[in-house]
Amino acid sequence: MVSRALTVFGRSRTAVVLGTAGTALAKIIENMELGHNIGHGQWDWMNDPEIHSATWEWDMMGASEHWRYSHNYQHHVYTNVIDHDEDLGFGVMRVTRDQEWRPAHLLAPLQNLLLALTFEWGIALHGLYAELDRSISKGERSGHLAAMRAKMLRQLGKDYLVLPLLSGRRWKRTLAANVTANVVRNVWAYLVIFCGHFPDGAEKFDPSVTERESRAEWYLRQMLGTANFDAGRTLAFLSGNLCYQIEHHLFPELPSNRYAEIAVRVRAVCERYDLPYTSGPLLAQYLLTLRTIHKLSLPDRFLTADCHDAPETASEQKFAHAPLPPVRIPGRPHTGLRTALHRLAARG
Repeated sequence: MVSRALTVFGRSRTAVVLGTAGTALAKIIENMELGHNIGHGQWDWMNDPEIHSATWEWDMMGASEHWRYSHNYQHHVYTNVIDHDEDLGFGVMRVTRDQEWRPAHLLAPLQNLLLALTFEWGIALHGLYAELDRSISKGERSGHLAAMRAKMLRQLGKDYLVLPLLSGRRWKRTLAANVTANVVRNVWAYLVIFCGHFPDGAEKFDPSVTERESRAEWYLRQMLGTANFDAGRTLAFLSGNLCYQIEHHLFPELPSNRYAEIAVRVRAVCERYDLPYTSGPLLAQYLLTLRTIHKLSLPDRFLTADCHDAPETASEQKFAHAPLPPVRIPGRPHTGLRTALHRLAARG
């Protein structure tokens, strides 16, 4: 309310800017810390009907019910599995060489920019298409389409009609503030999500891995298929604690304010079994993601590495032509993947 008041009644440009920034901040917190985490059921244990995954409707274009299926099931169960996880490039970008190149991928750099600016629309359509694909009757499809139309009309009406009208003569300020706040929230949500799934070290997987996957192997895939970025308390809060993407994928229903605590234990497990734990500065993770998107927009004939030994993804075949002799590391009972990757990289 303070941000809205500053936007409408502020007598200086500074006040209007502060009001717009406050509105953007509120939308970020609602989307990342509240909407995403409540939608995962992280607070269902409180039995509060207003803070429950079944009833919460977030402040963005997509319908929460659609997102819960495409995200909680398709994405979290099949994380980074090609042809199963539709979040892998969001259908418009190639993020691994295992995905067949198509001429449309030449537009990936532009599509990436447009997706960042309109991320809430991308998420909305993403969830809708997932529901339509699994609908078995015309009535179900019509119901999902109606739900999406209703949600979009409410969202558009609130941000771009009702609130500006309530601002009277200064409706333009409110309209501009809402457009700006939505774009800022979209770009931030896009940045957090992409840096958790597409930097180097976040592996992609062949569909065959799920055929006889044990529960332990599922946890391993979640850990190898995601990446963290370094964050203090403020940045962690603004990201909905998704700077701990590895921990989130291991325990998606755990309240996000516990991720920092369990990250210490997850790192200890990785250290004990010599497994990679991918993390880095936010900017570095995003630059790696951008490099992958731009590079893989080109046909394979312009690329040097293959799907078995590329920076953005690899497979066990990368060791086939460069076998490593056994090595023992004092104080570590197991020598595993992390050491093998470091030794292979040291060979150049």
